[in-house]
Amino acid sequence: MPNPLAYFVTWTTYQSWLHGDERRSVDRHNNQRNSPRLAPDARLRERDVAVSTSDSVVLSTEERKIVHQAIQECAEYRGWTVMALNVRTNHVHCVVQAPSHTPERVMTDFKARSTRMLREAGLRGPEESIWTKHGSTRWINEEKPLRAAIEYVLDHQ
Repeated sequence: MPNPLAYFVTWTTYQSWLHGDERRSVDRHNNQRNSPRLAPDARLRERDVAVSTSDSVVLSTEERKIVHQAIQECAEYRGWTVMALNVRTNHVHCVVQAPSHTPERVMTDFKARSTRMLREAGLRGPEESIWTKHGSTRWINEEKPLRAAIEYVLDHQ
């Protein structure tokens, strides 16, 4: 399969969007394009809360700036192009060109660099979970969906 035009990568902060939440979510069995989201389910949400190791993470303005900087620096170091980036209080959206790398690698590197910089700044503890385990990684293979993803990230948050 040829390299995509870009990836649309999204991940949430730890415990900020739980399975069973009223906003609906995806899981490892329902995460393909147009898959139905999980319906609200109080038992599922309570299970996620029960196994959590810390409180939900909400990024401050300062933390959001550091995460933004970390992603830009990581992309520059790796030779990737960030086409759109939006760091929110409880999630991150990024459209990135990363030829010859998987979107999972991109997301892992971005999360790792962000975590390190947040800890170095003294804003998060060394054992604190900051991010969810995975996230959403979508391949973008056509210009129209690429423009739509960029617009969504930049203008619809």
